Amino acid sequence: GLTVAPVEEGTVLLDPAIAIVSESQLFGERVMQRRRRRPSGRDAESVVRDLSELNIGAPVVHEDHGVGRYRGLQNISTERMSGEFLCIEYADGDKLYVPVSSLHLVSRYTGAESDAAPLHKLGSPQWQKARKKAAARAFDVAAELLEIQARRAARLGHQFPTDQDEFRSFVQGFPFEETPDQQVAIDAVLADMASEQPMDRLVCGDVGFGKTEVAMRAAFVAVHDGWQVAILVPTTLLAQQHHQTFSDRFANWPVRIEQLSRFRSRKERDAVVADLAAGKVDIVIGTHRLLQPEIRFKRLGLVVIDEEHRFGVRQKERLKSLRAQSDVLTLTATPIPRTLNMALSGLRDLSLIATPPERRLSIKTFVRQWNGALVREAFLREIHRGGQVYFVHNKVETIGRIARELSELVPEAELRIAHGQMRERELEQTMLDFYHRRFNVLVCTTIIETGIDVPSANTIIINRADHFGLAQLHQLRGRVGRSHHRAYAYLIVPQQRAMTADAVKRLEAIESLEDLGIGFTLATHDLEIRGAGEILGQEQSGQIHEIGYSLYTQLLERAVEALQAGRSPELDRALDHGAEIDLKMAALIPEDYLPDVHARLIMYKRIASARNSEEIRELKVEMIDRFGLLPEAARNLFDITELKLKATPLGIRKVDVGVLGGRIVFAAEPQVDPANIVRLIQNDPVTYKFDGSDKLRFSMELETGSARLIALDGLLDALSLRDAA
Repeated sequence: GLTVAPVEEGTVLLDPAIAIVSESQLFGERVMQRRRRRPSGRDAESVVRDLSELNIGAPVVHEDHGVGRYRGLQNISTERMSGEFLCIEYADGDKLYVPVSSLHLVSRYTGAESDAAPLHKLGSPQWQKARKKAAARAFDVAAELLEIQARRAARLGHQFPTDQDEFRSFVQGFPFEETPDQQVAIDAVLADMASEQPMDRLVCGDVGFGKTEVAMRAAFVAVHDGWQVAILVPTTLLAQQHHQTFSDRFANWPVRIEQLSRFRSRKERDAVVADLAAGKVDIVIGTHRLLQPEIRFKRLGLVVIDEEHRFGVRQKERLKSLRAQSDVLTLTATPIPRTLNMALSGLRDLSLIATPPERRLSIKTFVRQWNGALVREAFLREIHRGGQVYFVHNKVETIGRIARELSELVPEAELRIAHGQMRERELEQTMLDFYHRRFNVLVCTTIIETGIDVPSANTIIINRADHFGLAQLHQLRGRVGRSHHRAYAYLIVPQQRAMTADAVKRLEAIESLEDLGIGFTLATHDLEIRGAGEILGQEQSGQIHEIGYSLYTQLLERAVEALQAGRSPELDRALDHGAEIDLKMAALIPEDYLPDVHARLIMYKRIASARNSEEIRELKVEMIDRFGLLPEAARNLFDITELKLKATPLGIRKVDVGVLGGRIVFAAEPQVDPANIVRLIQNDPVTYKFDGSDKLRFSMELETGSARLIALDGLLDALSLRDAA
């Protein structure tokens, strides 16, 4: 076989006669090319930030002017310069042209469906009010979280020791290798349990990514130290599934595991309640029944809550009092954005498990019109390999008729129906029978969106898939492919002319992106924003809807920083945007150099968002590598961005430089040593003059763009001197 590898040393081959000279022998050292990894389309945050795949008409947020609609890139030329501008349309058709150097102020609006995004009016106080209100609410959230943290810090909890030998032997019973994220989560939970402060950690990860194993290891440590563990789940079915999983995992250990749910008789339930109070039960798994006052524990040490957001308000209040008494571990499959995790760092203990287990295959997805032969083939292929099938039909009125038609089409299949209007007991029994493989085709509504995990179900057929949103299709499709078998999803649609343009787009996205690409990333980002609302409360969801998710998290981060530093946040203060620099010269990526408008927009955004010279250098290398040598206008764009990075830490707000000189405008609290400015004016009073309290003017002939770049660079160096005296 062939192998590609670097050659460190040269060599001479005799047959065939070839001399190989290595790069390091020619140039004295190996040339290292440090590439910035281009963000893959999978990182939702970067997709939102980079404006990837931004379509005309999509909502965007400008931090100073609010939410508008993106109308494309436009080249605007004057006598002295030409530049590219991003056009945003606001209410009443008003347009704002944003220079590409200020694209760091623009982000994709996420927080509601595109059509439901608010449109602000340019120049009206509406946006400033909305932003101030959101900042005040973010401050309230930060204050509440800090108060909870302070209360926890003031209270001492139990320190659970870990018996390494016993624990190691329990770990060896885990039949898989831990994913890196999972191991980090396990280590964090064990460290929390061993510390003096009570644990209150949230572990977040998709179904099947290994959250339950994290909980089982925590339960083992608690039980091994003589404490009881309560595991709270939102549905009876999940209680049944967890009971089975825990019983299998603890089979070789002297641990008594019980379940409190409707699947047990009254007599059995009473016996479990009595044994809990007597300390004879080690782990109890149940629904909100566990929160009732008559349930008493002898020595409760750990509470594990699965999907807390699915419990009601009264139960959540009861959970608050439980948090005061014992260690709490919460598990959720609702994805939570990474930026929120960072904004809350130190306030809420979060562990994210984002790596899928090894051997997990992507789901093969087909969009097809109804075809009896195709449906029959899909059913039989799954049934013949011993698997099960979901058939989703989201209309209760016609689900019976559809089930009969399917029965006639595939008589080999055993079908049952499940929908939300069935009696609860009957529905639970049907789902349980499906889980235990007592029949192989479940004809159901979207009730299966959040349900029990059925590893043997690996084909899903969604009827009239054009009626579902992208996030919902993603969740439904995620019900299959939970094991190492290849899973299939068939999206059944009518003829194209009977579908809306949006539906066609959604289905194209879901079919082409079997892997979690940009279309999904944004769908999951919508889910993540719901997750953010769940962590922060319903009112905050309203604020996220009003100003967009990206800006909300920045405001939250600023509020947290201010409170931790003991300052009260200035709600009116704009976010720091950096210096604005205008050198009256062409600074853009020419269209003939990079014709694709999407690629140009992304590069502009990444250049404007660069944080240091190293990032700028890497972006230059990447552009030369991908598109060829930089034209002069693109070099100017990079040079101006470098100058902006130099000017911003000095507290410079704006720089204008033309043929005869220019002016520098300072912010309210400049970071320049006043001695530097005084020395400039004293040494050359003809060139440098003060203009008011916040402007420095300079007069010199600067005919060319490069002369302006050099002059401004030198001036910024002079202003940034330290200890000039």
